[in-house]
Amino acid sequence: MIVSPCISICKTDPVTGYCYGCGRNNKEKIIWKDEKTTDDWKQNNLVEIQKRMEGWQLKSFKESYDHKTKHGISLVKKKIIDETK
Repeated sequence: MIVSPCISICKTDPVTGYCYGCGRNNKEKIIWKDEKTTDDWKQNNLVEIQKRMEGWQLKSFKESYDHKTKHGISLVKKKIIDETK
């Protein structure tokens, strides 16, 4: 199973149509949720969305996605939980 690239920063750039957090467009988000979507497609999409990013955005995505794949929660959600303690 491939973990969704959503890192809980859900804001879309009005010019590019890509999410600031995960780099996906709306069509890609729908495809990710489709149970028929293959892991190969998802893996290829992960590569593609990272090509769209650079600098702080790419660094932030990689750090949060890595945390999500290891701990089941994005860094944004972790921060929110930690702040409510």
